[in-house]
Amino acid sequence: MKLLIPVDGSDLSMRAVAHAVQLAVAGLRTELVLVNVQEPASVYELVTLHDADALAQVADAAGRDTLAPAVKLAQAAHVPHTEAVVTGDVVAMLLEVLEAEGCQAVVMGSHGKGRVRSAWLGSVSQAMLERAPVPVTFVKPVDADAD
Repeated sequence: MKLLIPVDGSDLSMRAVAHAVQLAVAGLRTELVLVNVQEPASVYELVTLHDADALAQVADAAGRDTLAPAVKLAQAAHVPHTEAVVTGDVVAMLLEVLEAEGCQAVVMGSHGKGRVRSAWLGSVSQAMLERAPVPVTFVKPVDADAD
């Protein structure tokens, strides 16, 4: 089973990675697809740098840096995994990777690094719940029950 795991650098996304790794260690035959979505370059960045390839390299490096702790966790547990860094709208890109990789489920944090949050789920989490054609499992913050 392939699991899509969005990684945005937040503690909660790392908890999602840890949860997926625990499933694999417990016996679920799985491959993790660790994905980071970078925002497209701003107009300011495009105007000042003038080099789309350089901007793409910067985005890829930032994404790989964000994925590094998740990759390390999967490697330490000997869990098969692939990495993807993509640029664009977060939900659209996650759905694109989901389809391209043939993932059968998503495991993600209930909130990410974004500033906009609904009462129960983050905006990306809510959109994935509504739009993903596969089951979505949410990992809650440690203190979620403290409210």
